[in-house]
Amino acid sequence: MNDQDRSEPVPFSSIIQALSRSADRTVSVPDSWRQGRAMFGGLAAALCVQGAIDQIPDLPPLRSAQFLFVGPATQSVRMSASLLRRGKSAVIASAEMSDATGTLVQSQLCFGNARPSAIDYNDLKAPDVEPAESYPRFEPPVRSGAPAFLRNFELRVAGTDVPFSGAKEPDFLTWMRFRAEADRTANVAPAVALVGIGDAPPSGGVLLFKAPAPISTIAWSLDVLTERPLTKDGLWLIRRRLDFAKDGYSTETITVWNSDRAPIMVARQNVALFA
Repeated sequence: MNDQDRSEPVPFSSIIQALSRSADRTVSVPDSWRQGRAMFGGLAAALCVQGAIDQIPDLPPLRSAQFLFVGPATQSVRMSASLLRRGKSAVIASAEMSDATGTLVQSQLCFGNARPSAIDYNDLKAPDVEPAESYPRFEPPVRSGAPAFLRNFELRVAGTDVPFSGAKEPDFLTWMRFRAEADRTANVAPAVALVGIGDAPPSGGVLLFKAPAPISTIAWSLDVLTERPLTKDGLWLIRRRLDFAKDGYSTETITVWNSDRAPIMVARQNVALFA
């Protein structure tokens, strides 16, 4: 799928809620949420988290997650989840997405209640940028090959470089939020929405590209830094920094701040670059 595909968008929240209502724990992949022929990775990861919430009772807030993207989710998918351990504060679980071809996404999830601690330290200062409304909306150029799922997000570039510009520094800084008003107000677990939007900005590697080329996330590890990952007006400041790339694979750091510039999530991704 690319920017020439104009199927009617389906809100993120509608897909998440459809999974929760599904008696057989299946959900379809809307064309408007595809990246190429497969489901957008952020949606796939969010469905894993929601699957665990639906199937394992009394889960505390999400603290950490690891996702391995095994194969492309192209049609209807099934979610399963298992409780691995329940401790005094933390719950460890696994969740899996599959279809008729086999496993598509494997995940390991850690949910945990807050514990008393004398340690309070923060070295994740937000970049010095203007509020989101100070920047124009970024719309991928026509026939740029941009994936269909990007149309579900409002993106404003707060840094100096844009995708496919041949930039010297692969540091992509954006304000982002779900485009649909329904997704900003729906009754969806905050951590599920955060995972969904945390993978939405393109890889920092695409700033180095001089022409459009495919990318694909292979693995994603993230830590949620607060019990309630919330923001105002649905806006998140997201920074994707390419740390190393060679032989078609890249290692990237993702940091997410809310509208008050409080750090909310840090993550690492391994991304395949087809350029």
